[in-house]
Amino acid sequence: MQPKQNIIHLPVYQPGKPIEDVKRELGLTDVVKLASNENPFGSSEKAKEAIIAELSNTSIYPDGASVSLTADIAAKFDIGTDQIIFGTGSDEVILMIARAFLTTGDETIMADETFSQYKHNAVVENATIIEVPLKDGKHDLPAMLARVTDKTKIVWICNPNNPTGTIVHKEELEQFMSQVPPHVLVVLDEAYCEYIEDEQYPDGFEFLKRYKNLVLLRTFSKIYGLASLRIGFGVGRPETIRYINQVREPFNTSRFGQAAAKAALADEEFVAYCREQNRRGIQYITGEFERLGLSYFPAYGNFIMFDTKFPSAQVFDGLLRRGVISRARWSKYPTHVRITVGSQEQNEKFISSLEQVLQELAVQV
Repeated sequence: MQPKQNIIHLPVYQPGKPIEDVKRELGLTDVVKLASNENPFGSSEKAKEAIIAELSNTSIYPDGASVSLTADIAAKFDIGTDQIIFGTGSDEVILMIARAFLTTGDETIMADETFSQYKHNAVVENATIIEVPLKDGKHDLPAMLARVTDKTKIVWICNPNNPTGTIVHKEELEQFMSQVPPHVLVVLDEAYCEYIEDEQYPDGFEFLKRYKNLVLLRTFSKIYGLASLRIGFGVGRPETIRYINQVREPFNTSRFGQAAAKAALADEEFVAYCREQNRRGIQYITGEFERLGLSYFPAYGNFIMFDTKFPSAQVFDGLLRRGVISRARWSKYPTHVRITVGSQEQNEKFISSLEQVLQELAVQV
């Protein structure tokens, strides 16, 4: 059997190392996972109740169109029900966008260090990938605009950017959107937007009202704490969503995911609590970084990327031996590690472990 030639060397996505594997491999009993930007405070109690209520319907297919959840999101964000599409996490919406719009010979533009699934799915569709270097960890929108050609189909903007955590400001996005040609689809990935209170952060829904070639991505995996249920959504103009919907698999989201997302969306108190705890966590961790003399990118989501001053793989391994799972090995940032903001207890364990690891590495130099 012969696969597509363009996927032969395509790397398989590597998720954060599971807690159970680390415990078993290293003989540890206390392990914290700060690698996958999950919510350390779990999910809304209302979401858990909604999941339990769905147990009696396990044998019944879910609503393929997610009608009830669609109505709730449309009402919350003042958009039409025909502007929304759901996926098994926003990852699947990325896949569907690439499947619907990209083909051999098309060009797609993205940052050179950003969420890996943009490139992954573009490669699968045999599109030409244009990677534009980040500038001080941020999307360089003028440079990305300069790379647009008649062959450009999609520009991907991760805001805040994963892994660096930096944001594109509303003025920067306005300048970009006002100049990008209308034949180019701009995908604005806002997976961590619920954490952000900065006035410079753009309101994607306001931009959507003015630009037909914009699609927003949102997820219930982060602040809503429903990562295991795999549910996210895209928002765009009706005609754009219709094209994406044509390549969507039937029943792609579960009854449990839809029910939990409806309940989570309504629990604004839980979201506000998580946002505040995350703010305090960022304040604590960055304060400790400054004490340790470590530089870091400004954090807007629920993660921080910092410069360890040592090969990141060594720091990752040192933290792992102490029961802290982090994320490392970034191609453009070989000495940087990304850490999820955890609970205060988890953050303190991370800082204590990091300090020990850095001391050990300093002695070895």
